[in-house]
Amino acid sequence: MDPEIGKCSTSPKKNSWKATLLLAYQSLGVVYGDLSISPLYVYKSTFADDITHSDSNKEIYGVLSFVFWTLTLVPLVKYVFIVLRADDNGQGGTLALYSLICRHAKVSLLPNRQAADEELSTYSHECPPETNCKSRIKVLLEKHKNLHTALLIVVMLGTCMVIGDGVLTPAISVYSAVSGLQLSMSEVHQEYVVVPIACFAILCLFVLQHYGTHRVGFLFAPIVLTWLVCISALGIYNIIQWNPHIYEALSPYYMFKFLKETRKAGWMSLGGVLLCMTGSEAMFADLGHFSYTSIQIAFTSFVYPALILGYMGQAAYLSRHHKNDTSYHIGFYVSVPECLRWPVLVIAILVSIVGSQAIISGTFSIINQSQCLGCFPRVKVVHTSNKINGQIYIPEINWMLMVLCVAVAVGFRDTKHMGNASGLAVITVMLVTTCLTSLVIILKWHKSPLLALCFLFFFGSIEALYFSASLVKFLDGAWLPILLALFLMIVMFIWHHATIKKYEFDLHNKVSLDWLLALGHSLGIARVPGIGLVYTDLVSGVPANFSHFVTNLPAFHHILVFVCVKYIPVPFVPPAERYLVGRVGPPDHRSYRCIVRYGYRDVHQDIDSFESELIMSLAEFIQSEASYHGNQPSDVVDDQLTVIGSLLPRDYEFEENIQRASTSTQSSSERNVKELEPVNRVKKVRFHIEVTDCSEKDGPAREELEDLLTAREAGTAFILGHSHVRTKPGSSIMKKIAIDFGYNFLKRNCRGPEVALRVPPASLLEVGVVYVL
Repeated sequence: MDPEIGKCSTSPKKNSWKATLLLAYQSLGVVYGDLSISPLYVYKSTFADDITHSDSNKEIYGVLSFVFWTLTLVPLVKYVFIVLRADDNGQGGTLALYSLICRHAKVSLLPNRQAADEELSTYSHECPPETNCKSRIKVLLEKHKNLHTALLIVVMLGTCMVIGDGVLTPAISVYSAVSGLQLSMSEVHQEYVVVPIACFAILCLFVLQHYGTHRVGFLFAPIVLTWLVCISALGIYNIIQWNPHIYEALSPYYMFKFLKETRKAGWMSLGGVLLCMTGSEAMFADLGHFSYTSIQIAFTSFVYPALILGYMGQAAYLSRHHKNDTSYHIGFYVSVPECLRWPVLVIAILVSIVGSQAIISGTFSIINQSQCLGCFPRVKVVHTSNKINGQIYIPEINWMLMVLCVAVAVGFRDTKHMGNASGLAVITVMLVTTCLTSLVIILKWHKSPLLALCFLFFFGSIEALYFSASLVKFLDGAWLPILLALFLMIVMFIWHHATIKKYEFDLHNKVSLDWLLALGHSLGIARVPGIGLVYTDLVSGVPANFSHFVTNLPAFHHILVFVCVKYIPVPFVPPAERYLVGRVGPPDHRSYRCIVRYGYRDVHQDIDSFESELIMSLAEFIQSEASYHGNQPSDVVDDQLTVIGSLLPRDYEFEENIQRASTSTQSSSERNVKELEPVNRVKKVRFHIEVTDCSEKDGPAREELEDLLTAREAGTAFILGHSHVRTKPGSSIMKKIAIDFGYNFLKRNCRGPEVALRVPPASLLEVGVVYVL
């Protein structure tokens, strides 16, 4: 999940204990809001229908034992001490695990992989794969393409369940917090007060999303800290006041005794027990904004003890109060002294909002990552903070989540059905994480498959037990996350499949380089002033949409750049390694190829800075080529690309103040500095042309740079393909439904590529292309 506060774990101060403790404090408000609010509904969901609270207290002791050992084995042992170490350059989450697997085994379905991508600093392996004997698991994965598809489906399942949790967690958290009002009113008025207040809180939460939470994010950690102190104090009070011997229930003996005596009913009640783990995945998903040590310190020293004391306190109270006259006698608020109920209620509502905010932000983040990997239709991503990286807002998804959350609160109206739905989503994500981590143990850590199998069997069997208990509640609410995941997986799979097929179509229909070089005045083709940026998914060759463009409009720009924006299975691509630049044809043709590489968590630049950096990369490429080759003509091949920025210093600077830039250019020390002014005249970009006495080798480079400057001043056009997709005659019915109806419907109702690429409408040229798949 994407936090709203906190610094990245790659901070220079990450080794400082002061900085680590500060990160641990900040993580309370981002990582643990959802996990901390779970005591509100765990016992109430567990004792909803399947088992009852008897005078013998065997059910209370058994449930407490299950809660204790579940929190100990899964969040503490599995996540804090094992899974958090399976990070991708400090990043965590389902897509981070998939990214690691794709880099250490050739299982990615994305077709535009290049050898140059493996030279990225964030792509590097811990040790060269040639020095290790290939495991049979790796060979098996790489050999069978069906396994590649199966792995992607598993990742999609985990991703879809996270999105489903973004619908269910705000509903159950806010509803459970507001349900404390039930103790202060009659049953007649409960239905007319609790549900409307919960819906109003949910509406306010989603309406305020587009403002971002960086203005109030500093309040999150104190709110969660206050709540944890509150439930700890209440737990200690209830233990001392009602049952000092409740610690005996921590023995695993009571788990076996509970299952032995309650049998099927006890097994089915585990669907409520697993809710104590809700939010554990956030520790791994939010790893990139904190650090392993800070999350470990926060959980082991504060969150874990507070939760255990809170659950023990509730169990101690319930072991001495066997009421059966009300439907909410087993809830959290009955264990709160009456004089403290209103303050605790207010704090609980605030914590539920904080926890809901974290999962909503996480939903935005994972949808953006899925979009980057070609697994989700294009949506508009708004960055709500210029200072805090990763703080995003997606309008379409926000309103959809809001409608679904309100529908869940109004439709279910109790924590039983919401708990069943949320529990299945949570445990499915954990199962996916366990499966992917076992592959990381083999492929990245190079450990024995036996060790990975032990990890998979031990934690997988625990989670499978809870999964089966949740799945059996299908008719009692568990159908909702399954329905949501099924719908989202169909959407993601259709979009991903069509994206790959479109790339293959472009690859088979690309135009030869000889055709491009043959274009000239003899064929009636004119070169017009300016720069033409032709966007394509191809990393080599001339795209078919450009030939279609030239055929219908026999002219193209003096400077022609084929731009490929591609996403690498790494979280971040360093700016110095972002651009791969090369020539398309000889130097006098003034045609280039630029591959712009992003990671799945990278923030896209605005179009002005992107355009300026792109032109500066071309300028640096021209200078570097001149310095390496001199006046000797080089044999230019289309696929010979240079990483710009990693080795050569950038001889340009950005200036925010245009007046200061104008003044500085008048000094005699900067006579050889040419200025490139963006269209909006907010920034100026300058690159340096080296001049040496009596040197002829810089002549062609100088001329080429001057042509680039002249073309930049004439304007830039962005040429994008406007695609229409249809199936081949004789295709199967399923393919026709998926492509002709499913994909085209999604394409018509999602954002266009110009929105995702931030292309200004005034400079946009769209070329119609028909894809026959």
